[in-house]
Amino acid sequence: MRFRELALVLGLAWAFAPAASAIDWSAHADEDVVHVVTTDEDGASRTTKVWIVVVGGEAYIRTGGTRWGKNVERSQDVRILAEGGEYDLRVEFLTDEAARAPIIQAFRDKYGWSDRMLSVFRGAAPKIMRLVPRGGA
Repeated sequence: MRFRELALVLGLAWAFAPAASAIDWSAHADEDVVHVVTTDEDGASRTTKVWIVVVGGEAYIRTGGTRWGKNVERSQDVRILAEGGEYDLRVEFLTDEAARAPIIQAFRDKYGWSDRMLSVFRGAAPKIMRLVPRGGA
């Protein structure tokens, strides 16, 4: 194959390749916690256990005013350690109240009384984050 043909084939393969593989979050819907790995300001890794919900096939995590939450504000790249998988992801912050409402309810439904109690510490407007592949989904 000549160079020009090879370049064309590779270019087409790249153009039609998916940006990132989709994750079947339904496999993790029943997990109580996952570990989220972020990077502290000094470059050290921070691993934190967090609750997770799956709504409409997408996974969500949240936090209040925590150090790992501040890490995610600085860099939206995270690593999730879940049962049977590790995922390099990005977070997308949900700011629209209409979009946040079903996620908040899903946390309430899944974690019940514990969720209600911890909301006192987490605050009225926690950071809610959708987990997406780093290349986009």
